[in-house]
Amino acid sequence: MRINVVTIFPEFFAGPFGTSIVGRAAEAGTARLRVVDLRDYTHDRHRTVDDEPFGGGAGMVMKPEPFFEAVDDLEPGGPVVLLSPRGRKFDHATAVRYSVGEELTLLCGHYKGVDERVAESLATEELSIGDYVLSGGEPAALVVIDAVVRLLPGAMSDHASAAGDSFYDGLLGPPEYTRPAEYRGMAVPEVLRSGNHARIEAWRREQAERITCDRRPDLWEREG
Repeated sequence: MRINVVTIFPEFFAGPFGTSIVGRAAEAGTARLRVVDLRDYTHDRHRTVDDEPFGGGAGMVMKPEPFFEAVDDLEPGGPVVLLSPRGRKFDHATAVRYSVGEELTLLCGHYKGVDERVAESLATEELSIGDYVLSGGEPAALVVIDAVVRLLPGAMSDHASAAGDSFYDGLLGPPEYTRPAEYRGMAVPEVLRSGNHARIEAWRREQAERITCDRRPDLWEREG
């Protein structure tokens, strides 16, 4: 899978792209990660990517030309996603949809926002990772990339581990424990030490349902 990131801060991705599952996937060739410096598509000596908003108001707006020219060069064959606080909320189903494609392009906004023509005529969708505002789209892009890449074949050494994650089957994940069996008076539930796999699976499902109902009633209602 090829993942393109268009940003004014390409150095932001140097560390994360070389570590953990994303780094291993890139090294193995499972994911090809390309970072494009938006300023390379400016045409003035100051490499200007923003300007004052029409109609007045505070803040600066990112110009459309660099985004359009960068995407023209990329010629992407998959979704072109603008990271934006007003976008549809990113979820596991979206990560799965991206992971089965061949290419994904992420556009990172900054300042007050991005010229609306980018959202309307260049991006195929707008995406948000939560109901809050970040200083730029770069952290959101990293979240999307991590969630997508870990689903690619061979990215994780144990796919069964991903299959037990929260949201994989519509529920939050159940509690997890490891050794020691008892620590500071807190014991691992007996059922997990029983060796009875049917009881363990039933317990995990019950706990996942309980936690989802308690913490995310919106998910529980959708699942029910």
